Amino acid sequence: VSLECAGFLTGIGLDTTVMMRSIPLRGFDQQMSSLVTEHMESYGTKFLKRCFPTKVEKLEGNRLQVTWKNTDLGTEETDSFDTVMWAVGRAPDTETLNLETVGVKTNSETGKIIVDATEATSVPHIYAIGDITEGRPELTPTAIAAGKLLARRLFGQSSELMDYDNVPTTVFTPLEYGCVGLSEEAAVQCYGSDNVEVYHAYYKPLEFTVAERDATQCYMKMVCLRESDQRILGLHFIGPNAGEVIQGFALGIKCGATYPQLMKTIGIHPTCAEEITKLHITKRSGLDATVTGC
Repeated sequence: VSLECAGFLTGIGLDTTVMMRSIPLRGFDQQMSSLVTEHMESYGTKFLKRCFPTKVEKLEGNRLQVTWKNTDLGTEETDSFDTVMWAVGRAPDTETLNLETVGVKTNSETGKIIVDATEATSVPHIYAIGDITEGRPELTPTAIAAGKLLARRLFGQSSELMDYDNVPTTVFTPLEYGCVGLSEEAAVQCYGSDNVEVYHAYYKPLEFTVAERDATQCYMKMVCLRESDQRILGLHFIGPNAGEVIQGFALGIKCGATYPQLMKTIGIHPTCAEEITKLHITKRSGLDATVTGC
């Protein structure tokens, strides 16, 4: 949310600064996240990295003076701004529910409700879905899907559970970042670097050509197992309409698509998504991954 808002605020001509406590887009692939912030920086968004605010004071004229700690330098710094927008995550409003009275367990650190695979809490007849539950993605579509499946199990003789694996999502920054499945870091952590193959490419969207837009950060990578069928573990795409691109490929990955199967898929020319069907250079090879024009 912070990066999305900073992107459009910079885009309408406002002087915008993002303060990051640690890393950009925690939980996402960090190579992709860095490309997103690099693109934003190149278009004028300023970043205060590894800084956290300690004080906000209102000055005369209603400007706000922010004081923050720079953890890398160990210094305290200040600056004044017209507006301060907080995008520091969501805290579930569970305290006022008195859940402990009926025995519903929560995570004491996050306040989120602990549920099992059926969305049941520690009290079997009480259920919870969505952002308020521990370990679930904070995404509206997953909450809607989980709610529908829960209703069918409770009232429609269904036994189908919500599958939280390979949930696609997109960050709507000026240059969109869409992904589905595991990040490269998570894949290496799960399977080991020797068992993971990463296919990647830098490409130039057709619509960037006439406008002479910089495509330095337009990049995609596919994370696969190295074993014979090379099942796709994750797909990451930065570029125009990333959400539309990932939505289509998400079905194949949800169905267990493999790298050879994707290579048999014919691309639609001249789309950005077409470049995914032509991925052939591995990171392991060390070869230049820049795609040339047709």
